[in-house]
Amino acid sequence: MIARQFFKVVSLSLLLCGTGLGSAMAPMAHATRPAPVPALIQPEMPLQATLPNGLRVVIVPDRLAPVVSTQVNYLAGSAAAPAGFPGTAHALEHMMFRGSHGLDRDQLAAIGARLGGSYNADTTENVTQFFYTAPAENLDVLLHIEALRMNGLTLAAEDWTHERGAIEQEVSRDMSSPGYVYLARLQSILFAGTPYEHDALGSRASFDRTDTAMLRRFYRNWYAPNNAILVITGAVDPTSTLELVRTTFAGIPARRLPPRPEIHPGPVHAQTLHFPTDYPIGLVAIASRMPGQNSHDYAAARILSDVLSSQRGALYDLVPQGHALLASFDFITKADAGIGIAIAAFPKDGAPAPLQARMQNILHTLRENGVPADLVDAAKRKELAQLGFAANSISGLAESWSEAQAVMGLQSPDDEASAFAAVTPEDVNRLARQVLDPQQSITAILTPRDAGHPTTDKGFGGSESFASTPDHAVSLPQWASDSLLALRPPEPSPQPASFTLPNGLRLIVRPASVSHTISLYGTIRQNEDMQEPPGKEGIADITDELFHYGSTSHDRIGLQKAFDDIAATESAGADFSLSVLTPDFARGLDLLAENELHPALPEPAFKVVRANTAASLSGLLHSPGYLFSHAMQAAISPSGDPSLRQPDPKRVMKLTLADCRAFWASAYRPDLTTIVITGDITPDAAYRAISRTFGAWHATGPTPVVDLPSRPDSHMSETHVPDPSSTQASVSLPESLGLMVANPEHFALSLGNEILGSGFSSRLYRDLRVRTGYVYTVRSNLTWRRNRSAYSISFGADPDRIAAAREAALRDIRAMQTQPVNEDELTMARAGMLRGLALQSASLDTIAASYLHFSDLGLPLNQNDIAAQAYYTLDANAIRDAFRKWIRPADLAEIVKGPETTP
Repeated sequence: MIARQFFKVVSLSLLLCGTGLGSAMAPMAHATRPAPVPALIQPEMPLQATLPNGLRVVIVPDRLAPVVSTQVNYLAGSAAAPAGFPGTAHALEHMMFRGSHGLDRDQLAAIGARLGGSYNADTTENVTQFFYTAPAENLDVLLHIEALRMNGLTLAAEDWTHERGAIEQEVSRDMSSPGYVYLARLQSILFAGTPYEHDALGSRASFDRTDTAMLRRFYRNWYAPNNAILVITGAVDPTSTLELVRTTFAGIPARRLPPRPEIHPGPVHAQTLHFPTDYPIGLVAIASRMPGQNSHDYAAARILSDVLSSQRGALYDLVPQGHALLASFDFITKADAGIGIAIAAFPKDGAPAPLQARMQNILHTLRENGVPADLVDAAKRKELAQLGFAANSISGLAESWSEAQAVMGLQSPDDEASAFAAVTPEDVNRLARQVLDPQQSITAILTPRDAGHPTTDKGFGGSESFASTPDHAVSLPQWASDSLLALRPPEPSPQPASFTLPNGLRLIVRPASVSHTISLYGTIRQNEDMQEPPGKEGIADITDELFHYGSTSHDRIGLQKAFDDIAATESAGADFSLSVLTPDFARGLDLLAENELHPALPEPAFKVVRANTAASLSGLLHSPGYLFSHAMQAAISPSGDPSLRQPDPKRVMKLTLADCRAFWASAYRPDLTTIVITGDITPDAAYRAISRTFGAWHATGPTPVVDLPSRPDSHMSETHVPDPSSTQASVSLPESLGLMVANPEHFALSLGNEILGSGFSSRLYRDLRVRTGYVYTVRSNLTWRRNRSAYSISFGADPDRIAAAREAALRDIRAMQTQPVNEDELTMARAGMLRGLALQSASLDTIAASYLHFSDLGLPLNQNDIAAQAYYTLDANAIRDAFRKWIRPADLAEIVKGPETTP
């Protein structure tokens, strides 16, 4: 239900950092951190070389799947932009997808669609990165693309005119985020007078004054092989891959590089900022300047950040004490400097001053008395252990090596690990005294304001990625067609081991020997809309949150310390997980089972969580984001539908611990539980371990009904959700579907949706962004549950472009219903879908998520093989017929969240 989404999805990091241009404010977040333990490193050693033209190459084998990731890191970003034009690097990043000599934009789009992988880019202050993930057999194609872009970007004026409109939509989107506005203002204060003063996004005004001559100068200055690092990870042979790189890039000449910008921030003077937001809660943020990633103090800064954000730390302790709804410490890293933010949340109608005073006192105490040495040790263990998980994702491994070399200036992630290992409590305390100085901190109060009430039956207004969908047949270059045009029949993929314990618990095991780590993911099929007793709405969320408060054997602090001692990451509740090094799996599993099967559910914690839940709901139920999502659900569901149930803060405060224990007893049961284990373990060993720890768990009472009933077709309606904080509108056009996921016809609809709007090489993307500039992003989505499904189109646009964008989208749907898609579109979609299915094996996290998803939907674990065979055989007529039968353009509702407009 609502509060569970609040606690588990709306994290502080997402509130502040999930602004759309992820790494324009900070480098990509990495789930992996290096360690100097040889046993944790992938078996095959990396190969590093520098070509005669200066291109540095890193090749890191990873045999997890027949997949490869390439990441080209240009050592220039927004800090190198001309004065007054902070978005130049970002603009050039976009134009790198608009074609080059020997590969025009339509060919690039067609190749991207056929590859079926993920391709994207990001811009930071110091580095601009371009990355592809694709089947390993297509590595030659990826390298050809990057070589052509490095040596001969087209930069046509007409292309820039179109792309500028899309970038300005991106600016509008991010400026609609209070978190982005806050971070941009904070950055301008902490780094005033330096190239870091402006983030990498850029401004609409500067883009209006940017021309292709300026972009060409930036390109010629910085996009050279001797200013780039190419990282390749995956199922590759290092020696032959290096020879392929030499052949592909050797002819690109080195160029003389301009002087690099220097970052020397001046003194910071304390001040307090105030921002209105559309968040459901208020936030107090106390920010300080931190060392950058190329600083000798970076390792100490990372450890200090971990200590301050520890759930055993004083800052987080504000939550169980009932003084804050959420609390954490975020470290936004950059090459030459960073930003540390202590942040905590207060209720929508609460006063921030008491919370601010407590936070200041905590930071003062830590600065004066030092941080706990045992938390420093725990942070070091966790940072070091995380390297073991790098090989579990081929693209994540590329990110880890790119960060080490391109951002931090290291030879490998192991160098960072050595720095972590050398950190002492004295280093951390010295840094704390420096960066936690209240005279140099910037405090911000982010206060919620009402969105107003949604209005219905009223019209409204007249991961970044790049591509364009050609509207004509495209002839691929010979080097691409040889690799991509031949599409082989799909082969069955290796299947996991699957067991059902006597108590009904399902266990799925996918062994992998790429690292000495084991990850466990579990879920209990629950639906609070169906399972919460009438008048007890909110009890599922409270119960779920109470798993943070320990077990019957360990209190909250003791349990967290036990996990810290083995550098394990754990969560418990309706969804639970464990990530741990192989030697510590048994201990970690014991602790997880203890937490999951024997939660303490203590009375004092219950009262705190109940109060926090009610306070959070008071703001959440009136926030634009919630009203938007609730309006979407209401538009496709009948009146009185269980999915429309809402908790009431006053009734939440009347819930009792007995209600909580009753819900736990009825809803947490093994016969509704699925566990997936991946990594360094055999199926038999996993079965024995789960039998030992979860085998005695037994369900009581009848099995609850957790699936929502089927629903009738929805009909057109219009709703506007006012959002004064937004300058750009978010639009959803949803409808219910009568097609269920168990019906094989859904494959035809999914394949057609790939052509219409599922990807960035799609008709919707072409017609709403590339040709017209109505929107920045647009997607069409199919969502499936056991008894329900839905279809929707979503986009972000300036308010005066909504009507035109909607009409263009409806024309594209009708075209799908009236005439078969052309053969080129079908070939690209089929190739993309088939290769995309294969790429899901490139990450153990993705593999586990797929198995859990299939289990939740009641589908076989080889569902991807079934889908692949369907996509390979479906024809254009089947797609047209599916859209004609199941999609109803006239019934699409319209829900708009955005600024008020005048008639």
